[in-house]
Amino acid sequence: MKFLLLSLGVTLFAVPTAWGQQRLQVSVRDAATGKPLIGATVRLLPGNTGAAADTAGRLVLDVPAPGRYALTSSYIGYQSQTDSLTLPAPGDTLTIRLAAVEGELLEEVVVSSTRSNRSIDDIPTRIEAITGEELEEKANMRPGDIRMQLNESTGIQVQQTSPVSANANIRIQGLDGRYTQLLQDGFPLYSGFAAGLSILQIPPLNLRQVEVIKGSASTLYGGGAIAGLVNLITKRPGEEPELSFMANGTSARGLDLSGFWGQKSEKVGVTLFAARNTQQEYDPGDTRFSALPRYERYTVNPKLYFYLTPTATLSVGGMGNWETRIGGDMRVLDGKADDNHRYFERNRSDRLASQLQFDKRFARSILTLKNSVSTFNRVLTQPDYRFAGRQLASFTEVSYTHTSERAEWIAGGNLWTERFTENGAALGRNYEHVTAGAFLQNNYKAADWLTVETGLRTDYHNRYGLFVLPRVSALLRLSEKLTSRLSGGLGYKAPTIFTEEAESLGFRNVLAIDQDNARAETSVGANFDVNYRTTLFDVLDVSVNQLFFYTQLRHALVLDIPAIITPGPFGAVYRFANADGPIASRGLETNVRVGYEDFKLYAGYSLVDTRRRYTGETFNSPIPLTAKHRVNLVGVYEQEGKCRVGVEAYYIGRKPLSTGEQSRSYWLMGLMGERRWKHFSLFVNFENLLNIRQDRYQAVVLPPTERPSFREVWAPLEGAVVNGGIKLFL
Repeated sequence: MKFLLLSLGVTLFAVPTAWGQQRLQVSVRDAATGKPLIGATVRLLPGNTGAAADTAGRLVLDVPAPGRYALTSSYIGYQSQTDSLTLPAPGDTLTIRLAAVEGELLEEVVVSSTRSNRSIDDIPTRIEAITGEELEEKANMRPGDIRMQLNESTGIQVQQTSPVSANANIRIQGLDGRYTQLLQDGFPLYSGFAAGLSILQIPPLNLRQVEVIKGSASTLYGGGAIAGLVNLITKRPGEEPELSFMANGTSARGLDLSGFWGQKSEKVGVTLFAARNTQQEYDPGDTRFSALPRYERYTVNPKLYFYLTPTATLSVGGMGNWETRIGGDMRVLDGKADDNHRYFERNRSDRLASQLQFDKRFARSILTLKNSVSTFNRVLTQPDYRFAGRQLASFTEVSYTHTSERAEWIAGGNLWTERFTENGAALGRNYEHVTAGAFLQNNYKAADWLTVETGLRTDYHNRYGLFVLPRVSALLRLSEKLTSRLSGGLGYKAPTIFTEEAESLGFRNVLAIDQDNARAETSVGANFDVNYRTTLFDVLDVSVNQLFFYTQLRHALVLDIPAIITPGPFGAVYRFANADGPIASRGLETNVRVGYEDFKLYAGYSLVDTRRRYTGETFNSPIPLTAKHRVNLVGVYEQEGKCRVGVEAYYIGRKPLSTGEQSRSYWLMGLMGERRWKHFSLFVNFENLLNIRQDRYQAVVLPPTERPSFREVWAPLEGAVVNGGIKLFL
């Protein structure tokens, strides 16, 4: 920490480089006619400087320092465009040509998950970005958490682990939730014990973008990204003040209230997000157990931005989340418990985190300092049982980026600490992990048709030793319409007891990790995709992406029942052990997007085959609860700034169960609409129109009532739900 503060102080008062501020001349024109676009706006990121074009379509931007920038251009009636370029650029004037909305191409976005602010089309690593209209549409459907943003993407599944408390985890390409790294603005705030309840407690309404990298990505941010990573990018203050509110109610007795404020001056910017999310216990199938639990949650996320100089920015933020959640026997929730009706699951949790980031630009270089400290407390209570613990974690990173005409180098190091302390238990499950890492990344444009991204990370873990993690990605521009990406890398995950299997048991009678014999889980994975974009008949914009993937997971941590240990008072005692063979996940994803004027159609298909290849009765059997086949169909009609109507249908194929049986396949269908005016909008969403509920096909809760057991969750439990509300823009 002393080193971090010293580095920050030296950087803040560093003598400015003698390069001096340069000016970039830009001309914005119609792509078809070449006419100047009067009033078109152009913004430069990072730096957040902008200007509007004059009567000749020209404008001038101040460039704080040489380096790589994202240049975003927009004009009413035209498709916004983002260009990634190195400045100063050769030539006197940079000309930007914008295409009219008719026959528009897919919007280009800038991504940051690889620590490089580049256009998504220029990144060799395959990144899926959920932005703008799509992100807003999903937020209307479920404003309380981010499940909807993730669950409806091909290759991603949100798996519910508790039938009565609705606890859930993310699965990417068939691998358990613990193999997905969840970030917020590049900070790993949700790992280990803190991963519990995480996707249920993150509201989407202050997000401007969600970036997903599928496949091994541990080289980027360290251990835990064997299946991939999800980076949640929050809103920043813009040139125009933003103040918005949202109120949403559901037929399932839920209520969501939230507000966002963002404003920027010459020297200071601020954002503030606050939300209150509540849900009453809900039992649509009259099973006498809650399909949705009762909960009350409060979230606060303030952030300050200090623009110290044209080349230096400091941001300081915090995040607080407090929740009480209880599910179980409806008589217990109604306050009418007796000897036969006594089962419940109560979760009380609080999450606090700080974020600090400092960016300083030099000639063609950027120095970035990051630090976060987070705490997560959770108490899980069931009849005659209590599990409570606290996690204290910190993340510190220093990175330096240097950009030349063809290459970009990013070097740095980080320190990651994680301490878990269990309250009132004698199972020895406490641990303290310290990981020190160094990384080096390079983007190199070898030719106009080939860009290569390489990376190497070395981590030293205080419990599990040294890990060397190389990664390589290549972007091939085969033509203006056809591109391809190929990537591969290694990953690792330090063992903890916080897995989907242990979560489903409430961690009851789960023994501590055997530190003397346990090994870290490791992986090797590769992705290959082909992307084709074209315009058919001068009116249809078509994009097709075909992805193939393979991941092999070694030394997988498996929860077994030791035969030599006598069952405890509440059932069998469980221990973790490394499997003696791999888990292999392979498959493909197909995504098609078609646009015609105000209509858009999205179609996706995923085939996921994840199998256990280790000794035992389950040898070569599929991982339970992962559907091998899935189809996504979404149609949207939108008039910009006026209205939006969408219909969606999802086919979920049969899922293997841990009993060796197969679940039913089913379709989920939905309908949504929104009407917008200048200062407010009204929206309504019909989810699960076919009223698919697992309890309609088999009992989810098994007797006896006072001490029930539960079947695995393979279908929705809440059935058809309608939600709607109002959004205010002031």
